[in-house]
Parts: sequence; structure tokens; C-alpha cells
Amino acid sequence: MQKHIDKLCCFPKNKLGIIKDYDNDDLQMPTKIIEMGLLPETTFRILYQAPFGGPLYIEYGSDKTRIALREAEARFIKVEVSE
Repeated sequence: MQKHIDKLCCFPKNKLGIIKDYDNDDLQMPTKIIEMGLLPETTFRILYQAPFGGPLYIEYGSDKTRIALREAEARFIKVEVSE
């Protein structure tokens, strides 16, 4: 069974996922995404998403770092479900 790659902005809440890549063909992705440690092969979980396209509150990495990320920023991050 092949895993479906999706964007972080559309990932289901409370499901464990892995960051796979970036959708940055037009070079518009904010550098802070990488600076915050949201790197390929990092595991994450969406804890909460504000309504009406509001920010995502995510937990990621082995140290369980928690941040809020705008939906527009989350659209740059390609993810898949972790097994």
C-alpha cells in the first residue's frame, strides 16, 4: 500500500505524520520553516487548528517542540502518515 503524500495544512488532527519535502518551486517558502527545525524526516502531530483557516498548533521532533504555524506556511510542507 502506497502512502499518500499531502500538505501539512490539510493533515488530520492528532495523527502522527512525517515531513517528507517542501513545495517550494517558486521559492516563496519562508526560511523560518527550516530555521524552526521542520525538516524532512521529522515526525509531527497537529494538536489543534483554529477555525476558518487559522493557525495550526503542532508538536514535532524528538523533544516535542510546540509551535503555531500559519496555514499559508503549512501549505509549503509535504507530509505523509507515519506508520
